[in-house]
Amino acid sequence: MSVFIIAEIGVNHNGSLDLAKKLIDVACRCGADAVKFQTFKANALVTKTARQTDYQTANTQKEESQFEMLKRLELSEADHQALFEYCRLKNIEFMSTPFDLHSVQFLAKLGVKRFKIPSGEITNYPYLSMIGSFNKEIILSTGMANLGEVESAIQVLLETGTDQHKITVLHATTDYPTQLTDVNLRAMQTMAHAFNLPVGYSDHTFGIEVPTAAVALGASIIEKHFTLDRNLPGPDHKASLEPDELKAMVVAIRNIEIALGDGIKRPSPNEAKNKPIVRKSIVAKQHIQAGEVFTLDNLTTKRPGTGISPMRWHEVLGKTAIRAFAADELIER
Repeated sequence: MSVFIIAEIGVNHNGSLDLAKKLIDVACRCGADAVKFQTFKANALVTKTARQTDYQTANTQKEESQFEMLKRLELSEADHQALFEYCRLKNIEFMSTPFDLHSVQFLAKLGVKRFKIPSGEITNYPYLSMIGSFNKEIILSTGMANLGEVESAIQVLLETGTDQHKITVLHATTDYPTQLTDVNLRAMQTMAHAFNLPVGYSDHTFGIEVPTAAVALGASIIEKHFTLDRNLPGPDHKASLEPDELKAMVVAIRNIEIALGDGIKRPSPNEAKNKPIVRKSIVAKQHIQAGEVFTLDNLTTKRPGTGISPMRWHEVLGKTAIRAFAADELIER
């Protein structure tokens, strides 16, 4: 199966339906499989006094609460419907991460194919149990979590009605941007072995190197924020890819998919033709007379590999030459 690439718009639409549609257009041109938004009601998500994270404060440069920031970035239900239909028109999957119970129900009613559970909700039992009850495909982000917390979240989803084969676990680091020293890509493989589930990677680093590497390590899903311009105001633009970078990431991932192959160790069709040219055969080191015994002194190995393989060296040593061989002539028996 091809790697599923999610181009995350998140809140990079800045509350503008027009900007959201432009971002969808970019994701389509870049070859992403899905775009992902965030669905929430600020009233249901945070208290009025909850402070911003350090990265939100740094990126927005506004002295405001989380509630005030999120209120500006809410999309209405009508906006969601319009974007859902626009994605259908553009033949790209609409996704959105819900951040409260009302939003979970709304997205289910809207008809999303799958749910994306964000890292912050991995310990939210009521939320997990509601999503689990729909038995849809689930992508579970695991930022800030240890292995036991991931296991507990999966167990809730299973107990409340989700089939195991519908769950994919995403490794993530909840920091924007993520430092390379904090990525720990091998944790993705740890979860694959621990839970026997497909895994993926939600990337918040600068650039495209890390998500591309994640594909080489077995990621079946890649999620990455993107924006029209990193200089736009908003909490997530700074750690997002611009359009040319998103395109480069998609191309790199598709190339890595091709390069990974099927895992069977065998000569490729294109290299097979080189085998007789590059490998060696047993040849006469010097002139050998008919009836002379083959020894270390009169035999060597040289290209091409169209004669007796040097792996049969001990079968030839000590045998008698059936005819005379000139120096450099391939030995035959």
